[in-house]
Amino acid sequence: MTVLGALRTLASLAPTVVRLLTRRRAAAPAEQDGLTAELMRQAGEARSAGRREEAATLYRRVLERRRSHLAALRGLRDVALEANRWDEAIEMQERLVVLATASERGREAEALAATHYEAGRAELARGDTAAAAGHLKSSVRADRRFVPAALTLGDAYEAAGDHREAIRAWERAAEVEPVLPLLARLERVYRHEGRPSRMIALYRDAVDRAPDDPALAMALGRVYFELEMLDEAAEQFEKMEVRAPDAPAVHAFLGAVFERREQWREAFEEYRRALQLGRAFEWPHRCSACGARAPAWQDRCAQCQRFNTLRPASGR
Repeated sequence: MTVLGALRTLASLAPTVVRLLTRRRAAAPAEQDGLTAELMRQAGEARSAGRREEAATLYRRVLERRRSHLAALRGLRDVALEANRWDEAIEMQERLVVLATASERGREAEALAATHYEAGRAELARGDTAAAAGHLKSSVRADRRFVPAALTLGDAYEAAGDHREAIRAWERAAEVEPVLPLLARLERVYRHEGRPSRMIALYRDAVDRAPDDPALAMALGRVYFELEMLDEAAEQFEKMEVRAPDAPAVHAFLGAVFERREQWREAFEEYRRALQLGRAFEWPHRCSACGARAPAWQDRCAQCQRFNTLRPASGR
């Protein structure tokens, strides 16, 4: 056979060779998927039965075969969280962030922030402030809007006597997410320092940036009232009354304003309305993930257990 003839023969066989190679490549992952599925089944059974270490070993075997197996990464992360093995849980979650699609990355970054947050709280409980601060900083880096970590980081600095770093942690977080828990910390600092104008500016700026947040609007009115700026307080609470006519706190504060002005009849009427509407004077919150309501802000939803999801409810 001539060289030219041999080349023609090879060319004619090329499609068949490609099909055979493709089938072989496809067969290996299919066989591996069968083994992986069995390992995952066993891991699920072990975890359901409370055999965490066995489940963790099986998840690791899956990851030895397929490093990017998302379900195995999540399973091993969850087992590590249940056993308080924070380093392993963080490692698994960091891998999940890297592997996440663009649409899922935000949720995975939030989960990484929550994992660092829980690790930080555990270190605080052990009395290791330095290790706790490291985890809490990592939590904020993972998700700049993760309020619980910023709050706790400032609290940790304050407990250690580093008031400057505490204020910086709260102020940086409030620039990103001007929510009431952060502003309440800063208000306390400014009040202690005798800076009433800074207290007012704090809430005015927050209301300008988040005009639909009723809790911030309420807080601004309260600060006006406490500083004896009764006209400004009355105006603020009257605006709130239009937005939330059934909020007990609005009527309670309006009653207090009228009482300070010695407008007794108006004060009595507002107090009466406040008592009729209820006795809870903190602004209620709602979970943005599951819709569950809470009487005030908390770091975690009691219903769905997700962190950083409670937002001021639009109405009572």
